[in-house]
This record gives sequence, C-alpha cells and structure tokens, in this order.
Amino acid sequence: MTLIGFVSATWVVSVPEKLLKSLKTRASPLAIVYRKMEQAPSPAEDFDLPFGGKLAADNRWVQLAQLIPWSEFEAEYAQNFETEVGPPAKSFRLALGSLIIKEKLGISDRETVEQIRENPYLQYFIGHLSYSNEVAFDPSLLVHFRQRISAELVNKVNREVVRRLREIGSADGEKKNPSAESEPPKNQGKLILDATCAPADISYPTDLKLLNQARQHTEKFIDVLYEPLKEKIVKKPRTYRHIARKDYLKVAKQRRPSRKQKRKAIKKQLQYLKRNLSHIAQLIESGASLESLSKKQYKMLLVVSEVYRQQLELFKKNKQSIEDRIVSLSQPQIRPIVRGKAGQPVEFGAKLSASSFEGYVFLDRISWDNFNESGDFKAQVEAYRNFTGSYPESVHVDRIYRTRENRAGV
Repeated sequence: MTLIGFVSATWVVSVPEKLLKSLKTRASPLAIVYRKMEQAPSPAEDFDLPFGGKLAADNRWVQLAQLIPWSEFEAEYAQNFETEVGPPAKSFRLALGSLIIKEKLGISDRETVEQIRENPYLQYFIGHLSYSNEVAFDPSLLVHFRQRISAELVNKVNREVVRRLREIGSADGEKKNPSAESEPPKNQGKLILDATCAPADISYPTDLKLLNQARQHTEKFIDVLYEPLKEKIVKKPRTYRHIARKDYLKVAKQRRPSRKQKRKAIKKQLQYLKRNLSHIAQLIESGASLESLSKKQYKMLLVVSEVYRQQLELFKKNKQSIEDRIVSLSQPQIRPIVRGKAGQPVEFGAKLSASSFEGYVFLDRISWDNFNESGDFKAQVEAYRNFTGSYPESVHVDRIYRTRENRAGV
C-alpha cells in the first residue's frame, strides 16, 4: 500500500533588464483560515445513512481511513493558512482523502467529485459524518490540494501507515526468544532500489516550436497592453504575426528539414520575439500597466522572457544544452531527463528515486532536475535500518548503483 506524492514545483526565471524595471508587485491572494477539527474521526458504525443500515467494517475505504493518522499531520497542513481571519479552508482529511481517491481510482478531478457524491464509503473516507447527495467541493479545489500537500508530508503519512500495518501484522507473529534480545539484530529482508521518470503530459519540445509559441503569447500581450492606450498611441506596434507564422510553418511542415534550415528559422523567430519584447517594454514605458494582464499572463510573460534568453544563448554559442532549460511554456518546471533508454533516450518529467521492501514502496527523492541515483544508496539503506531495526540481508539494484564507494560500504 502506498500513497502518491504531489509536488508543487517552484521555478525561477530572469527577464530582460528593461522589462524587469517595469514589473510591479502583484496583489497577494485572499487569506484563508484553517480551523482544526474539534472532534476525533468517528467510527464507521456512527456514519448516518438516510436509507438505514451501517457501513461495512471490512470495506477497503473504511479500513484505509482507520489506518491513516489524519489528526497527527493536521497541524503541519494548517501551516499553509492564516490563523485569524479569512474564509474557512477544507479539512486535511478531505484534502488528502480526495487526492487518494483520485489516484487510486485513476479518474479526473470532476469524476472524483461525482464519485464522492454518489458513494457513502467515499464520503466517510473524507470525513463526513452522514451521507449527503450534495457536491462536497468544487473540482477546481483539487488543484489547490495538490499544491498545499507536499511530497514530504505525503511520505510521512505513508511511513506512518506502513508502520501501523507492520505492527498489525507482527501482533500475531512469532514470539521472540528472550535470550536473543541481547544479541545484535541479524540482517534480514530484501531491499529493492530503483529510479524512474514520471513523464509529464507535454508534446515533444523543439526549439523552433517553443519559440513560435512564445512569439504567439507576446502578440497577445501586446494586444492587451495596447488596448487602454489607443487614444494616447495612435499607431499600434507592428508584430509581423502573419509573416512570422508563415516562416515557422515553412520549416515545421517539412518532414526532415536540414540543420541549416532549422537554424535559419530559429534565428527569424528569435528576431520576432526580440521585437515583441521590446514593444512590450515600450508600451509599459508609455503608461501601460501590467495589472491589465491576468495572473496567468503575467507568469507567462516571465517564462517567455527566460525562454528567449536561453534560446538566444543556445543559438549564439551553437550549444545543445543549457542549465535549467525550459521545455514547456505551460509547465516551466519540467526538465529533460536523460535516461539512455533505447528508443527514448530523453524523458520529460520529474525523476523519482524509490525503495521497496515487504511489498511497500517509499518515495525517497523527487526532483525536476536530473540526478545520479547511486548517491542515494547509503541513505536508503540507513532508512531501511531505522524503519525495520536491522540492515537488509540483500539489496537489489541496477548496475548504476555499483559504484566503488557504494560497494566499499556494503
């Protein structure tokens, strides 16, 4: 049994100096207050069903609800909110429980809300005291739940659930020999270590496609920023959007364009993008306010500026890679992960380092940047010892883990 972690990735971008001077601080979001649950989670027998009867104690959702220590981690979850004023937030049990339901059933956010509305067992799982045919929350809240519940918090919950399950399993196990308690614990168990990449839902990125998308966004920004300045600025900045699109399609539609053709097309898109960013800076100097852009557009403007800087450096120095390379405008935290697999040498998403024993899986490390998983070997073995009380009898890993340092420490 495992719980899946949800990561709210952070990213840093740079913008041209002219544009950076014009950026204004955006308004902070509305404060939300978290109110701790006053009563302990109720047993399944007390769940009120309008049609009579009781929830079955052997149901999987009832059993899982009793294993998860909701109250123990509620204080850590409450740190995401204000303490005095603001609208009340949803409880930790509802937030984490909804995410577990979504991932366990493999359904969308909207379907998750509908399943909860129709199923009394799911309503009990997220902390309801009685069945209700009303929608428990808006599907858009699941986005905020994923942002507020970090991977570290989910790992803590996961380890506590596994600890309780192992205690239940060992309660009826063999009795210990009193004479053997003084002896040091023997190595026991099998530990499996591996790393993988969780592919992100993005199209395969190319430099030309990325620059074309960035250019299209800047054209929309110019339209928005120019609107309130129509009377002040008679002539609208020219973007050459139709010509730029033709230049892009001329190469993008070819099955196998030459390297010279691709570089020429990239150079043109860089020139169009540079001109548009200059127009945006001039509009701001003329009195246009960045407040006219939505929060999403403001974030996209920062990402586009950093994409231009990266692609310009790649083009000038004729390089293939750059640090913290952006491969998706909508998800700028995603990085290319070189895996070296046949047919798919590069994957795009978060890299995971996991360990498994006794059928339980633990997420030991997650990062958007590439890393060498062999560096986690010792820490994962020590984590096994701290959790079980003894070192593993055998550790099963790929060849990449068999470094000289790791083999010397075994």
